[in-house]
This record gives sequence, C-alpha cells and structure tokens, in this order.
Amino acid sequence: MSKGKELKPHIGIFGRRNVGKSSFINAITNTDTAIVSEVAGTTTDPVKKSMEIFGVGPAIIVDTAGIDDTGSLGEKRIAKSLQTIQQIDCAILILTDNTFGDFELSLINQFGKFDVPYLFVHNKADKETLKKETIKTIRKVSDVAITEFSSLTREHLDAVIEAIKGTIPETAFQKATLLGGIIERGDIVMLITPVDSEAPDGRMILPQAMAIRDVLDNHAINVVVKETEAALFLEKTGIKPKLVVTDSQVFAYVSKIIPPEIPLTGFSVAYAHMRGPFEEYVKGARKLSALNNGDRILILESCTHQVSCEDIGRFKIPKWVREYSKKELEFDISAGLSEIARPMTDYALVIQCGGCMITKKQLASRLRPAMDAGVPVTNYGIAIACMNGILDRAVEPFLKIKG
Repeated sequence: MSKGKELKPHIGIFGRRNVGKSSFINAITNTDTAIVSEVAGTTTDPVKKSMEIFGVGPAIIVDTAGIDDTGSLGEKRIAKSLQTIQQIDCAILILTDNTFGDFELSLINQFGKFDVPYLFVHNKADKETLKKETIKTIRKVSDVAITEFSSLTREHLDAVIEAIKGTIPETAFQKATLLGGIIERGDIVMLITPVDSEAPDGRMILPQAMAIRDVLDNHAINVVVKETEAALFLEKTGIKPKLVVTDSQVFAYVSKIIPPEIPLTGFSVAYAHMRGPFEEYVKGARKLSALNNGDRILILESCTHQVSCEDIGRFKIPKWVREYSKKELEFDISAGLSEIARPMTDYALVIQCGGCMITKKQLASRLRPAMDAGVPVTNYGIAIACMNGILDRAVEPFLKIKG
C-alpha cells in the first residue's frame, strides 16, 4: 500500500451496472484507466485512480461494481462495493435513464450509516436528460446535489467538480499539523528516532518525517538524534528544548533522561491527536490496568509489512501488556483493512497502530465497530506511554491546546 496514495481523500463511485461509472471516471480524470464495456458487470473489484481536483488537491477515485449485480459472484462484488463505503471520504451516486429506486435507496442508507457525504450525477445526459419527476422522487428522500453530466461529451464537467468540492469534507484534504499550537517560531524541538530492524531502510517512518516538516512549517528548529545520543546532546550543548518528541518504544529510557520540566510526548501520540479519537484512546489506555485473566485483546495493524522478531504489534506490545497487567491474555492480530473474524464483543480492549498508512476516514471506520460495541480503544503510543507510567506527561502538551 502506497502511503502517499492512501493519505489522499478517497471518492467512491457507486451505482447500478452500466450506468457509466467507469466512463464517468475516465471523463473526469481525462484518462482511460477504468475499463469501459457495454456488457453489464465489467467492473468487479474496486479499482482506484489518482486525480487532481483544483481546490482540493490529489484525490483517489474508487470505481465499484454495480449495486444490482446478480448471482453468487455478484453478491460478493456487491459486498466489496459496500465495504468500500467505510473507507471513503465522499461518494458519487451515478444515475442514468432517470432510474431511481430501491438499489439507490439502499446505497443512500449505507452512506448515512457510515457518515459519508454524497452527491448524485445523472450520467449519459447526451442520451436522456434529467426529468422533473425524477428530481421530485429523489427529493422525497434526499436533498443533496444532483448534477447532469455526459461522460461522452464531458458537458457540465465543471459543475461536477464544483459539486465534489462542495460535498467532500474539508477535513479530508486540508493540511494537517502534528505540533501546531504547541510550538512557535524559533523553538528548538528535539526529535528522538531509534533505528532498529523495524525502521525502513534509508528513510524515516511517516510520523517522524511529518514531524520534521511540521517543525519547519512552524518556523522552529529541528534537532534529530537517536536515543543513544539524546543525553549527550543535552550535556554538550546545554540546550533546553521547547519540546521533545520520541518514538514510543523508547519512552521508558527517554523519560528518564529528559528533565521533567521539558514537555515530552511521542510521534504516535501526536499522530493520534491529529487523526484519531484522542480522548477515547487516553481513556482506553487506562483499561490496561483493569484487565482480567482470559481477556482477549485485538491488535489492529493498518498496514501489511514483513514481520520480524522486533515487530511492535505482533511481539512487543503483547509482551509488554502481559508484563504490565500480570494477566494471562489472548491476542488477535488483524492487518490492513481486513474483516475481523470474531465478534467485537469478544474483546476487552482494541489497540490500534498509529494508522499512518490509511486515511482519517478509514481509521474512524476501523475503530467504529469497537466503539459502537462499547469496547475500549487505544493506540500503540498512548498504550506504551501508559505502561511506562508517563501517560499524563505524554498527553499534556495536547491537552493544553484545548485550554
């Protein structure tokens, strides 16, 4: 999974078979990426295409199978299309031939279930234009935008783009900040970045790279060191950083060498504040001290990667949680955006990774079943801070933002 690709806002294209979903994508992206055919059901698995939307920036268009597909294979295609709704920031429901009925109502209900904003596009307007009767029928159940369009002539393309811009939430594409509100111009920020077998070769992990850029964007000064050189830097320079941000795996070590008067947090904590349900994460971390023998914990990894003996989600966190709780516990691991095999109520706690490889919407949808079921949720960095006895210190800088 490409991290740059997945962090862009996702726009899903939905509708019945042969309403011109693939043609619509080709028309608005000005490419021939999506396969176009007169045969209904050409699109099977969801297909992604990147495009630039003026005023929004890079976005991912997701082509889905027809919601009216038939047969056992068709049911599977529909299921995949519906799963896509949980992962998108905005939906476009394609209509044609003035057809609006139960299939479209079903999609609208799914959009509402997952809080996905949407709009209608009446496609193939070169063959048949939108009728007043159709608009009246739609208006009985929805008041969202309806735009005429022709994939063949690309007529009304500007209106479609404006409708997308007016529908997609700004939070899906606005510039995010990790440390905004905490640091100011001229502040010295120490970033402590361990390098072990889990570190990507020749580069930083995304939250570390984002933090470096965020410090620069706030006109502050970066000091980047490994944990083994942090104390040496403080001793030799006498500099007192305005803020120290560390990898959560070395919280225990770093918290001992950074004086208590210097604010300390973690990359994962900062990322959780920017993109996750921060208060729920903090509350969920406190569940770690109230676990019981036999409790089952779900570890959610939002990316797939090669597993090593230093893998934080599969080895380190289960080991640390068992040691911290002093309980006999069971752990399940779910990678990527795959289905959870067990009922969510089987779990006493869900521990989510930083989520840096998926969108904010995808992260929220991933955690929603647990939160709806009343299962506490937390994330790697906040859980590790809690187990090292520095949870309050690690979250304090972000609580000050809220005043």
